[in-house]
Amino acid sequence: MAGNSEDIVSDDVNFGFKRSEMYELKLSGTATVYDRHVFLCYKSHETWPSHVESSDSDPLPKLLAATLKARKDEIKLKTVLTICEVREDIGLSDGDVLIFPEMIKYRNLKESDVEAFVEDVLVNGKPWTSGLQEPLSGSYVFVCSHNNRDRRCGVCGPILIEEFSKLIDSKDLKNEVHVTACSHVGGHKYAGNVIIFSADKEGKIAGNWYGYVTPSDVPILLDEQIREGKVIERLWRGQMGLPAEITDKVNEQRVPNGTNVDEKGQAPVENASQGCCQGTVGFSCCRDASTEVKEGKKGQGRLSCWSGKWDRPEVFTAIGVVGAVAFVAVAYGFYKRSH
Repeated sequence: MAGNSEDIVSDDVNFGFKRSEMYELKLSGTATVYDRHVFLCYKSHETWPSHVESSDSDPLPKLLAATLKARKDEIKLKTVLTICEVREDIGLSDGDVLIFPEMIKYRNLKESDVEAFVEDVLVNGKPWTSGLQEPLSGSYVFVCSHNNRDRRCGVCGPILIEEFSKLIDSKDLKNEVHVTACSHVGGHKYAGNVIIFSADKEGKIAGNWYGYVTPSDVPILLDEQIREGKVIERLWRGQMGLPAEITDKVNEQRVPNGTNVDEKGQAPVENASQGCCQGTVGFSCCRDASTEVKEGKKGQGRLSCWSGKWDRPEVFTAIGVVGAVAFVAVAYGFYKRSH
């Protein structure tokens, strides 16, 4: 038993939430730039080989991935395929296909169906003629747990899924929030990696990518990202439909609240005054954009978007931040219209 306990501690230190690389790298702008996410429900994350989308022993994901690649020039929206774990308790069966941001599901895709499915749904943008389209409701959380691809996600992912599941049960959110494991999404060094598809402030479905997520971050992701539509900046990698350069510009204009460890070697802690509400193009300043006060540091104070002492220089900084974010929002609008 002691050996097992030692192995768990070793995994946490080497691959888990206590590994030395945690919080070392910038997160914003590291999400894939794309417009639509397709998830194929297939077996268990424990059985997926390193490259499940190209494995000869897994013909369904291999065929779907190959067909998407072959037809990519005909598919108007840049589409990403990820494998997710079957979970009958949340209505995900083998062969089911989930599509975001459309929030639709098709049941029981088979190898013989792949060509027609891609043609109808992803190339022509029409309902699949051989399958019934079902609407998805609530929010969907995908946690990279692809152990055979990278040990870091293999260690962190299942722990995060367990924590999400516990809180979903305790908060009676079973019909509102659905969580499952997914395959490689890019950036295992940012594990725990989480993608959340939920409604923003305007009711539009946004796919937000998060990195360096730990079990202690799960409550705030549930309460603020999922239930209130607020981006958790210090963990945020980017958003489906949002170009990386826009993500970077938005984050460069904010007063940094960091993804780095502080002077005491502690991970940053999110609080209710941090974050930004999602607006038409993803952002509109509505919360504190300043750095959280660090104990023992002088000359830094908390700043509200709506109140404060106007003789403080931080206020003028905040005004500049709001203007810069507004400029980026306009730029992104032009970007969308030109593509």
